[in-house]
Amino acid sequence: MTEPTAYDGIDPESAPEPALETAPERQQRRDRLTRWRLVLGGEQSDGIGDLADLDADDLKRDEALRELYDGERRSGLGASAPRVARWLGDIRGYFPSSVVQVMQHDAMDRLGLTQLLLEPELMEAVQPDVGLVATLVGLNRVIPERSRATARAVVRTVTDELEERVRSETVQAVTGALNRAARTRRPKAADIDWQRTIAANLKHYQPEHRTVVPERLVGYARRAHRVERRIILCIDQSGSMAESVVYSSVFGAVLASLRSVDTRLVVFDTSVVDLTDELDDPVDLLFGVQLGGGTDINSALAYCESLIEQPGETILVLISDLYEGGIAEEMVRRASSIVASGATMVALLALSDSGRPSFDSDHAAALAAVGVPAFACTPDRFPDLMATAIEKRDITAWAAANDIVTTHESEPAG
Repeated sequence: MTEPTAYDGIDPESAPEPALETAPERQQRRDRLTRWRLVLGGEQSDGIGDLADLDADDLKRDEALRELYDGERRSGLGASAPRVARWLGDIRGYFPSSVVQVMQHDAMDRLGLTQLLLEPELMEAVQPDVGLVATLVGLNRVIPERSRATARAVVRTVTDELEERVRSETVQAVTGALNRAARTRRPKAADIDWQRTIAANLKHYQPEHRTVVPERLVGYARRAHRVERRIILCIDQSGSMAESVVYSSVFGAVLASLRSVDTRLVVFDTSVVDLTDELDDPVDLLFGVQLGGGTDINSALAYCESLIEQPGETILVLISDLYEGGIAEEMVRRASSIVASGATMVALLALSDSGRPSFDSDHAAALAAVGVPAFACTPDRFPDLMATAIEKRDITAWAAANDIVTTHESEPAG
């Protein structure tokens, strides 16, 4: 005999506990009540009350459901786009894929996205931004075929603007760093950089001769057009990293356009996909991303490690909030191995304009302990970060000079 419930027409709070109910049976009953509580929405009329016993994860699921189904229907995203993008990331972590697909279809209708994409006059009223792009990429699988052209046009508008914003500074920072890294103290006569040579030897000025006697020559080695650095962008495509995925794709396209840099772009959730062939077009790249809920950083690092042929010339940028779903200890050991090989590795907890991200502080600290600085980075600082890595300067010191926090303490329980 099953226990009385509100949906049987009997108030469960007034019903006695089964006399011989075992612990597993009690847990099964509470789980069943919890599911009904999430379905019915938690108002007093649901008749379940506190018997559902919602834990922290259940409360998050309840909030995600309430945001979609309890609010009024909206005709457009507007400034709410970043919040919608976060919501899309949340539901992938709280519900199985079959439920996520249903909720995404409902979101297309209830958030006004389908109408937005099909009616140009509505699209003109919305300012396309990174948040909207993140939302469209997150909903990629359920966007109607007739709306895909509009969605791609919106993404194209934003990525073109972002690329124009970051290209000049990125190219200047990277090429300048490569030039400085190629400088030699034994230049041929034609390769001497006289301005820097004089500056470096001013202390050797000879007043009686009114000249500088250089003890150290500064110059540039003759350089053919060849690959001088190999950059691997390893991007966590879990839903919470959506904004970082957008910026990473744009920076990847800019870096890939430089002949002296060999750029690889790898995305991962519980699987690993190499999207290097899509780097010439950020739009194709973003629509090739499948934002998911799981994360296996260890597997992604294993693949990236297999790409490293010349460690001393390789920079691996892991962009992830470090919530590892795989083997965390192996992830740290693999990162340590990459650093020990001579490659430069840095972990970006976010690459976005947003504030302090949510991340696994224990894993950030563990990576820092093996020589992998872990911190969040805004897009405007990313070019200088890459220049620092190319010149093999101390990245932690660079971060400190830019007031970027690189020490991470464990979050307090609760």
